[in-house]
Amino acid sequence: MVDEDAMASTARDTVLLKYVGMEPIVVHGGGPEISRSMDKLGKEPKFIKGLRVTDEETMEIIKMVLVGKISTNIVSQICYHDGKGIGVSGKDSRLIFASKKPAHRVTDESGNEEEVDLGLVGEINCVNTDLLEMFTSNDYIPVISPVGIAEDGTSLNLNADTAAGEIAGAVDAEKLIILADVPGVLRDPSDPDSLIQRIKIEEVPKLIEDGIISGGMIPKIETCVKAIENGVKSCHIIDGRKKHSLLLEIFTKNGIGTMIYK
Repeated sequence: MVDEDAMASTARDTVLLKYVGMEPIVVHGGGPEISRSMDKLGKEPKFIKGLRVTDEETMEIIKMVLVGKISTNIVSQICYHDGKGIGVSGKDSRLIFASKKPAHRVTDESGNEEEVDLGLVGEINCVNTDLLEMFTSNDYIPVISPVGIAEDGTSLNLNADTAAGEIAGAVDAEKLIILADVPGVLRDPSDPDSLIQRIKIEEVPKLIEDGIISGGMIPKIETCVKAIENGVKSCHIIDGRKKHSLLLEIFTKNGIGTMIYK
């Protein structure tokens, strides 16, 4: 996302997938870009357990960055490479129906527990698959911004990986591919050659317990496990900075990242 060339290359490869008969759906995030925009507007980003605390002003910035900037950039790259890209947010035609996440229990440094309200952060209730089916069957590549809509029409901030996993399960996708800025799951984070190429979902709890899957990789892996439980055949975490990583993962025998499967 941060590297223009990598984004252009990924957009081109996504169009190629469409040409060979696949039906790609793109879900994007934009965390670093949102934090940068908040800084420019003099607002300090706050996170609790990896989730952005979202008040109304922050929600406006999120919509501006995700829907107004990143989504249109990806769509224009897809169109530039002769694909039919179309940008939608989760609010369009109630694509992603969500409800506000309940207050989060956190423990402070003194060991006291308190409930913290994350604000306008959502969890997904259901996905309007008819809308996506309409796009994909008419040769469009939907580009989805992870902003959900609540029953009263309020916008809710959604985690992009979670949104991708829920959408993959809802449309009965063959694969969920998460483009990250790491090679995949590494046995030793300081050694890029220690990549674990295949993980069965039943091996995940032990890998988390042993600290091999840690930090920001945990929610990604949990998303993959849930997607597989919802019927997705395989999930892949790959290095989006690598040229043609999508094609290498799909079309070569060994792939280049970590595959999670049943």
